[in-house]
Amino acid sequence: MAARILIVEDNEANLDLVKYLLECSGYTTFVARDGEEGIRMAQAEGPDLVLCDLAMPVMDGYDMVKRLRHDPLLRTTTVIAITAFSMPGDRDIAIAAGFDGYLPKPIDPQTFVQQVESFLHPETRAQRSAPQE
Repeated sequence: MAARILIVEDNEANLDLVKYLLECSGYTTFVARDGEEGIRMAQAEGPDLVLCDLAMPVMDGYDMVKRLRHDPLLRTTTVIAITAFSMPGDRDIAIAAGFDGYLPKPIDPQTFVQQVESFLHPETRAQRSAPQE
């Protein structure tokens, strides 16, 4: 069964692109527009993977991942930072804060799904048929 992925992003254009790419690849997605909503959605849906922006209103990604890591039901959920913070050291800061991975923005639509799939267990990767010739 393909992974269920929670996207936590406050920028509508980024959210729409990520959601579109994942759904076209066979994944079920859920969305939240800030960290507080992300926590509630994660608790309600129990996603296989969370893609989380770092700079958001209400609760940022850093506070959200800390809360997820303290939740007994969600502490082992894979959480990936997707962020425009791409200065040297930003990746290390995100990993130290509790994220399992880091993807810089802007995302590349050609490689994004493959990058996300590298964080999924093989059995939760979407099965896509080969292109027709």
